[in-house]
Amino acid sequence: MSGDRPSPLVIERILRDREGIWQQIVAERDLNALTGRMLTSSAIALACYGAVLGFFHSPLMALTSALKLPLLFLVTLAICLPTLYLFNLVFGARLSVRQSLALVMVAITVTSMLAVAFAPISLFFLITANDYGFFKLLNVAILTLSALVGLRFLTSGMQVLNDHGLLAPEAANAKVGEQAAAQAPVQAVPAAVAVGATPAAAPATGQSAEPVAVPATAAAVAESTPNGAVTTAPAPAQVPAQVPTQWAGQPVGASFPPGVLPPGYVAQRPSDGRTARPGEPAQRPASMTLLYIWILLFGFVGTQLAWTLRPFFGDPGQDFAFFRSIDGNFYAEILRTIANL
Repeated sequence: MSGDRPSPLVIERILRDREGIWQQIVAERDLNALTGRMLTSSAIALACYGAVLGFFHSPLMALTSALKLPLLFLVTLAICLPTLYLFNLVFGARLSVRQSLALVMVAITVTSMLAVAFAPISLFFLITANDYGFFKLLNVAILTLSALVGLRFLTSGMQVLNDHGLLAPEAANAKVGEQAAAQAPVQAVPAAVAVGATPAAAPATGQSAEPVAVPATAAAVAESTPNGAVTTAPAPAQVPAQVPTQWAGQPVGASFPPGVLPPGYVAQRPSDGRTARPGEPAQRPASMTLLYIWILLFGFVGTQLAWTLRPFFGDPGQDFAFFRSIDGNFYAEILRTIANL
């Protein structure tokens, strides 16, 4: 979406102009306003979807579920956000608290909007198939699918921040150094005597040594490859190197005047500070690996908190209650519901 026509809906901007959202987070531009809009829209969307869940039991349960579902996501965020921030600090990332919060809020906003988009389908099955077990599994599947899509946005945003060097500053600096080295002018390299060439016989005593001119177009620099083979690369055209014949038969380690390379000289590539071989893919920064661990942690905390804040649907065989007693766990309840189907 163009910058001169901003969308009044933050979710529309996230979906249409996600690159603009990532760039805004990278630059830390108006993050307070952006985070506030995402927080408001997410709370409203989750409240609407929570009301649909609670209508299975009673209007009073719909009201409490509309309050508890936004609370579920926001409390989970409050519990897990410090872990994400400290993970990044430990491994050298330069994310601020506002950037971390904005990234996670993008994921929660996408999750909440997808969930409320499924609300008509959930309401349809509530009216036409009044089965508690099926209705519960259906909405758990909807929330799981919505959360997976939202977390996909989170990983995409973190990848953009990684490309800008906010997750691995050292790797970004090395990349900048490589680009600068590639753009630097190449210094003239004198032509070398090819490896394995038979040295010319030294002239007899009293004879004058005449230099042997090496044409620039035929000059070559011997260069070693990783497998030990020797290849030749053309030398710069501006180097009309001359190798005097009296130096061709000198032993290894002998002193040579400036501009004369010893026999068997092998040109070395300039070091650019990289440890990986050319052509190897860049290693994933530790912050990206820890992000996936954090996502699993976020999921476990969220599901356990949902079990603590239940009921959301309301078992029709029980009276209304704002909270249930804490017993069992979320996963055992889902397995039990599937078995009862």
